[in-house]
Formats: sequence, structure tokens, C-alpha cells
Amino acid sequence: MEARAEKQIRKTERAATVRKMPPGQSAAQQATAAKALQAMVAALFAAYGPQHWWPAETRFEMIVGAYLTQATAWRSVERSLENLRTAGLLHIDGIRKTPAATLRELIRPSGFVQRKAASILAFVDFLDEQYDGSLDRLCRQVASVARPQLLSLPGVGPETADAILLYALDHPAIVVDEYLRRVTVRHGLLTATASDHALRALATTMLERRMQDTEVADAKEFHALIVEVGKRHCGSVAKCAGCPLEMFLPQRL
Repeated sequence: MEARAEKQIRKTERAATVRKMPPGQSAAQQATAAKALQAMVAALFAAYGPQHWWPAETRFEMIVGAYLTQATAWRSVERSLENLRTAGLLHIDGIRKTPAATLRELIRPSGFVQRKAASILAFVDFLDEQYDGSLDRLCRQVASVARPQLLSLPGVGPETADAILLYALDHPAIVVDEYLRRVTVRHGLLTATASDHALRALATTMLERRMQDTEVADAKEFHALIVEVGKRHCGSVAKCAGCPLEMFLPQRL
């Protein structure tokens, strides 16, 4: 019964996201853009294969990584995670018992240590207060409740909240990041002034069309492929030569 109820809630939430069309975009325009994005994702999958992402051994490691990666290169995050792992602290009870000063020193490679250490400790406090320290209980919470709770925590914006929901809690969330914005805008699917809601609605519509595996698996694969092409080709300066999406550029169509 609980599984069916959760499935129905997720279906309702997805439908609500799709119904709220971005200003100035009709349902037909969104459907056309979603079809184009579907073809682009298929091209990325053909070029890169399955990504098996996020790079973490446990749910909690993924959550810590989501905090640490803010405004930081992943190589620096890996050094911080390795420091925590070597110290035997890369688990909930380890962080719970670690003084803030010690945590700041261990995550120093990731930068912004005051804010990030405080945010990680605040997450553990939240987990203790709301879910008796159990990530499994948080995982069983519906996304419509868990997402606002995450967003209320220090250091958690929509991108971090949705990354945690998707990769750690196994909810089919859409992670709206700069890579997704660059890919969709540069390929003419949305305008440069498109809101995060417009990006999320487009991706949600696209995922409704494909659904080859499960909602969560598709959402993870989609985000990971966008990150991969973003790192290789769609950075702050576009490097379109040899990109699997070069054929989809507006001037090529």
C-alpha cells in the first residue's frame, strides 16, 4: 500500500511540474523541445555509455560530497572525502562526534570550510532530530516533504537538495545545474533568460517520454550525461568540435 501511495504521489508531482508551463512557452513548444532533448540524450548515451554516477560508496558519502562540491572542483572534493575516510569519520556517527574545528581541517581541500562544515553538521543534527539519525527513514519520506526540509537547512539550495534527493534518497528529482542550462540554451531549446522552473519542466517532460528503465535510473543517467558533456565540451567557453551534440546546434539544423 505504501509503495502504491508513493508512486501515485510521484506521478501527481510530475504532472504538476509539466502542467505549469514556463511563461511564453506553449505545451506544443515544450513537447517539441522535449523531443529534441530526448534525441540529444540518446546521442550522449551512444557516445559515452552508462555513467554509473554519483561517485560515492554510501548514501552518506554522497550527501557529504554534495555539500563539498559547491563552488569547488571535484578533485578537491575527493581529497576532502579521502581525509574523512582515512580518519574513519565518513559516516553519520563519525561526523556526529567530530568537533567542528577538526571537520573544518579535514575538508580544507574543498574550500569554504566554515560554511561547509557547519552545513554538514547541521544536516546530521536534522537527521537526528527528524529521523532518529536514520538515513533509511529519510529515504522513505515522500519527496514533497523531504525536499522542503532539505531546502530549510543551511547550505542547501535547489541544486544540492535535488542532488541529494536523486542520488542519496532515490527520488526521481531533476538536478538543475549550470551544465543543463548551457546545453539547453546553446542548442536553442530555451532562451538565455529561462528560469530554473523552465529547465526542470523541460527535463521532466523529456523523461516522461523515454522511461527505459525506472524513473530514478533515468533521472540519474540524464543528469550524469549532461555533466559529462558539460565537463568535456560545454563549459563556460563552448568547445563544440567533436561534441556528440554538435549536430544539434541551431546553425546545423
